[in-house]
Amino acid sequence: MRAIRAAVVQHAPVFLDREASVDKALALIREAAGNAADLVVFGETWLPCYPAWVFGSAEWDDAAAKQAYARLLDNAVEVPSETTDRLCAAAREHRVHVAIGVNERQRGSNGSLFNSLLFLSPAGEILGVHRKLVPTHAERLVWARGDGSTLHVFDTPIGRLGGLICWEHWMPLARFAMHTKGEQIHVAAWPDAPENHHLASRHYAFEGRCFVICASTFLTLDMIPSDLKATRGPNGLEAFSEAEGVVLSGGSGIIGPDGEWIAGPAGDEETIVYGEMDLARIGEEFQALDTAGHYNRPDVFQLTVDARPREQVVWVDGEQADAAEGAGRDRPPERFVAP
Repeated sequence: MRAIRAAVVQHAPVFLDREASVDKALALIREAAGNAADLVVFGETWLPCYPAWVFGSAEWDDAAAKQAYARLLDNAVEVPSETTDRLCAAAREHRVHVAIGVNERQRGSNGSLFNSLLFLSPAGEILGVHRKLVPTHAERLVWARGDGSTLHVFDTPIGRLGGLICWEHWMPLARFAMHTKGEQIHVAAWPDAPENHHLASRHYAFEGRCFVICASTFLTLDMIPSDLKATRGPNGLEAFSEAEGVVLSGGSGIIGPDGEWIAGPAGDEETIVYGEMDLARIGEEFQALDTAGHYNRPDVFQLTVDARPREQVVWVDGEQADAAEGAGRDRPPERFVAP
């Protein structure tokens, strides 16, 4: 099998503007495909932005933070929708796989958002969505929790493709569940990727014996609308930024199944990182370590993963209730036990 060429997009979205951000995403997908990419990856909640204002805006009635959330809600992405149709059309036109972080609004919900990874095929189909299981720290002001039904690994022409978001890479059981599904290419989506995020991404590659696409964003204060810079405290987002007005510092790259960098990590700039992934290397690395195979002890450790979707409301009555109760007894949770 030929080597797979990945493109990691380290550009900023048009902050809190879904339609303009999609326009930019389409141009970036076209550019990456023109450079022979098979897979194009964007960072955490790239569409329409990572809500950096939440860190420090935990006051109960912070008017500016509430207004920013309302704008985020208005610019969030339903799956499927006209927005995903545009992204699917680009994937189909350029014959590339796409993984992009989105602020996902649940269909039929007035106010719940999820931190999600959207996966698209070169045929322009939605492969699926992964929803972050646990929003981290102040992120809980913005996103609801996902469930076990979205721990996907997709069989694709370029290999078995999956992904996790940000601090999910420090959830040992989530990692193990993904490893048992035979991931070959893993998307590690971050807002930005400083050293500790690199550490988690490289560890995932080594532990899972897979290629890891470490995808993050480069964003500066001058890319943020002026009214949002004052969403918290006297200095607004400036209190969250690093030196010289950098809010999200990039750090994207591609890591091999031995935990070493193939491409990147990129510095403080808007860029696209390209790298070649030879899947034959995965089998070579399994000789020494296969955490879900010969290096596991299923007689000592077992992991049960409840992969049932958790809806907010399930409407049942009469015979439906009896049938639903019986079905719940008869269907155990999906169980992953390494051979």
